[in-house]
Amino acid sequence: MFKQAIVRKPCKNFQFGISTSNLGKPDYRRAILQHLKYVEALTKCNLSVIELNEDNRFPDSTFVEDTAIVDKEFAVITNLGEKTRQGEEIEIREKLETFYRNIESIRKPGTLEGGDVLKVEDHYYIGLSNRTNNEGANQLTKILKSYGYSSTIIPLKKVLHLKTGISYLGDGILLVSGEFKNHSEFRDYNLIEVQESEAYATNSLRINEYVLKPQGYANLTKQILNYNFNILELDMSEFEKMDGGLSCLSLRF
Repeated sequence: MFKQAIVRKPCKNFQFGISTSNLGKPDYRRAILQHLKYVEALTKCNLSVIELNEDNRFPDSTFVEDTAIVDKEFAVITNLGEKTRQGEEIEIREKLETFYRNIESIRKPGTLEGGDVLKVEDHYYIGLSNRTNNEGANQLTKILKSYGYSSTIIPLKKVLHLKTGISYLGDGILLVSGEFKNHSEFRDYNLIEVQESEAYATNSLRINEYVLKPQGYANLTKQILNYNFNILELDMSEFEKMDGGLSCLSLRF
């Protein structure tokens, strides 16, 4: 059960963040409204939400998930792979110090972003991407081992982050799209295959009794409902423009 979440409002410079989507510039007012609905959904999932103020120095800073890995007994502060984002983690660390005695760090030359880290029960998957390098992945592997967790490193081919193409809904159920549909590491799970036209919605999020998913994507909605999950749908249009998904917008612990 998750009890807390940390989020950060999109800043006025949000449109100047990193994006490969070619979907146009985000509408700031609409992004603020969508973020508000996101926070309301977290509250509905029985989370206590800590909302950080916007930070105009960092256009991408609303995507707090990349700054840390959070588990029950420890947190790991990452070393962000994009230079324009380095520094976002400082305030996150200060907040997490309120909740954790054990805080570890990924150190240079290692880079690691939280979007590349997926926990499935007591095992972690770490994606090697343009933002997470071998050194960062190996540092995290050692940290996880010291707390009794196993891990597997997964080289990525096309997706930006590991969690762009795979999400864990609990109960042994994975959402998979693209390169993960026939991946040997995941064949023992119960897979919900997301069609290419709905691939963005692969980044859905199980929080306690609910699955949060991007609004629309009717075929995936139907597949998730087959497992009797309660779904909360959220409009994510402005965050999609900036390469962001549902999991990116919070740290949940």
